[in-house]
Amino acid sequence: MRYMQSFTSISFKTDNGLWHANGIAKISSAGIVLEFESKLLGFLGAGVKEVRIPLAELLDVRFKKGVFKSNSKIEIRTKSFGKLAELPNKDGKLSLKIIRDDFDRAKEAIAKLQKDMADEAASLPPPHEPLTSLFDASEDETRKL
Repeated sequence: MRYMQSFTSISFKTDNGLWHANGIAKISSAGIVLEFESKLLGFLGAGVKEVRIPLAELLDVRFKKGVFKSNSKIEIRTKSFGKLAELPNKDGKLSLKIIRDDFDRAKEAIAKLQKDMADEAASLPPPHEPLTSLFDASEDETRKL
């Protein structure tokens, strides 16, 4: 029996000037798993780490295509900063630079992930109205009496 791979694996690089990270992003309908090795100034390694970002934790994910499939990237924003703190990020946004060979795979994986995020949001119950909306302003006039 053959095992079916349920995620798309994409190589990436990211940096913020001081910290550089190389790794693999595993994208599935459950979210994103980032396995990476980060280095300070490209020399001092901190070992291999893993960050799991579940679908519910993602604020948005975008695929930005570069010129002729070069310089393409995946931009990730999360609902809380804690998930991105271990990776070089800028302004709460993680930018994963992808290699040319992974262009088509990355584009398809992000399109599917965006659809999964929209489906998940549509399946959630509507937000509750605040309790104050049950009371109207007519009671303000009675207080004057």
